[in-house]
Amino acid sequence: MTTKQICKICGNDKFVQGQLGNGHTSLVPIDKILGSSLLIFTFCKKCGEVASIKVKNPSKF
Repeated sequence: MTTKQICKICGNDKFVQGQLGNGHTSLVPIDKILGSSLLIFTFCKKCGEVASIKVKNPSKF
């Protein structure tokens, strides 16, 4: 079951996703030398408010 997201800042209902990370800006474990993952952001298309941040590959941790 999916629920429709409403932006808590502007009331818009259109959200998009983007990723942060390219090898130099990826999320890395604190206690490991190897392993990293991109971060996936879901944000309001109108005002840019971030609704969620998800680790793309949590198994790397």
